[in-house]
Amino acid sequence: MWDLLLRGGRVIDPASGLDGPADVAVRGGRVAEVRPRPPGGGAPDPAQPPQAAEVVDLHGALVTPGLVDLHTHVWHGATYWGIDPDPVAWRTGVTTWVDAGSAGAYGLAGLRRFAAEPARVRVLALINVSGLGLVAETGEHHDLANLDVDTAAAVAARHGGFVRGVKARIDSRTVGRHGLEPLRRAAALARRLERPLMVHVGYGPPDIADIVPHLAPGDIITHCASGCPADLVSGGRLTDATRRALDLGVVFDLGHGSGALAFDVLEAELAAGVRPVASTDLHARSVHGPAFDLPTVLAKLTAAGVDLAEAVAAATVRPARALGLDPGIGTLAPGAPADIAVFDLAEGRFPVLDVHGGVRHAPVRLTNTATYVAGRLLPPCAAEPPAPWIPLSAAQRAAEAERRERTRAAVRHLTRPEDFEEPFPRSPARP
Repeated sequence: MWDLLLRGGRVIDPASGLDGPADVAVRGGRVAEVRPRPPGGGAPDPAQPPQAAEVVDLHGALVTPGLVDLHTHVWHGATYWGIDPDPVAWRTGVTTWVDAGSAGAYGLAGLRRFAAEPARVRVLALINVSGLGLVAETGEHHDLANLDVDTAAAVAARHGGFVRGVKARIDSRTVGRHGLEPLRRAAALARRLERPLMVHVGYGPPDIADIVPHLAPGDIITHCASGCPADLVSGGRLTDATRRALDLGVVFDLGHGSGALAFDVLEAELAAGVRPVASTDLHARSVHGPAFDLPTVLAKLTAAGVDLAEAVAAATVRPARALGLDPGIGTLAPGAPADIAVFDLAEGRFPVLDVHGGVRHAPVRLTNTATYVAGRLLPPCAAEPPAPWIPLSAAQRAAEAERRERTRAAVRHLTRPEDFEEPFPRSPARP
């Protein structure tokens, strides 16, 4: 007998090439079997005995691997940008969170001990080339003494597979008078670790043309569809520098955030053959909009013309491969950790906005209804109020207060509260 059977949903698992009705069976915290159903097969015979200790009928629902968010900030309580992932994960389907540079050498152990290890979801990290990390809003590269490649490499080595790459914010505010030197050091660190380098791009200088010569195949440009860098796209076409990055094999990452998605830039990139990874750059400001969460970002991808299966791939198998994660992450293949997301899938014309107020209409809307980690349902979890330094509008604060109250109500009305009183077990695949 299986522990859990998710029966009859539309399963999209791009890593396995599956898109259709199927049953997903779980045993011992891992996927035991995925059994496709014939199209139009209808609901199962209620007279048949159950095949699992728990059977969930998901006819009409969408089932995907637990989503992988390549760019987040979860060093909460210690940095300007950090959020706790648990209050977002249970209602969005994101089971693997990659913290993109919140901690450098000086804070990496703290990020792991106090944020990653207590989380109910898998948390991995990109180490910031600056030892300061993102404790402040910006400026971590202003003193080059904090960008010590030898120290960062030694600290990263202590943490093994927890560190999946290197992060550097390369824009005029962050690098200050040092220009490209922080990028040079970040690239040197990435080559030393044999891990990819993620480069945040924004208002230059340095510009894209300055940055690309320092990148290698497999490195990542995040905020790839931002309207801020003047030389990502020009006249509706990729610039020469952006084309060189694409031809080199650089990974393009959305990193939506608070200010890094322009539909016209994204559409020009898609027309040129760019297949971006979908990520939120979720942090203490963007979680209140306009990014909100990864299902919202996926809907925006579909509004730009990406089909649903490709959008799911951009938030599962492709980010997992970009960082060389365990082959079981981002897939429902038998033997993989049973990290599973379930969505209500509505079809229609749903208006979505980029950060400049540009409007497109998404053909789908994804509403997460269940998130499983190692085969166990994540319980509702309320977020803390926004930090006093986070500039939110009155409407954003009211919406956040309403969400917290809805979450508290969900907790109070759990049908089996005893399920959530014991400490949540660590996933066998988590570091």
